[in-house]
Amino acid sequence: MSVWPAWEVQEHDGATSWFHVRLAFADGARVDALAVVSDQCVSVEDVRAQPALSLDDLTVLADWIEGPLFEACGLEPEAVEGEESGGARRARPAWPRGIEGRWLVAQEYRAAQEEGVDPVLAVMCATGHSRRRSLRLISQARDAGYLTPRHARR
Repeated sequence: MSVWPAWEVQEHDGATSWFHVRLAFADGARVDALAVVSDQCVSVEDVRAQPALSLDDLTVLADWIEGPLFEACGLEPEAVEGEESGGARRARPAWPRGIEGRWLVAQEYRAAQEEGVDPVLAVMCATGHSRRRSLRLISQARDAGYLTPRHARR
């Protein structure tokens, strides 16, 4: 993770600082964010990610970058009640490969169908992968027999 200052506004009793944050992953995924540190709090103002972050990943992004941002400001984060201690968080969920991954894709796909939502989008959110990669995973789940075959084209 890279953190560098963007700008700072001095106030009567302190300062509000904006930072550029970049998270780069071995698989080529990248998250760029503009974050604000003020009053022992981290706020995220802008996020760009390739591939797109799921809503779950977006909700934990501020928590995940909080430590390095406070360190860059020379501050100590306040302990929050009920917060896990010592547990590292990932910006993207870990998704199993092989048969287990295909079975889980099928579960997500069918659950979305039952709820009446877009099943491909549900798989994208669950896996953290792009639409193209998610469609490939769905196809593999079909080939493994976990999902019914697609309708034949006429």
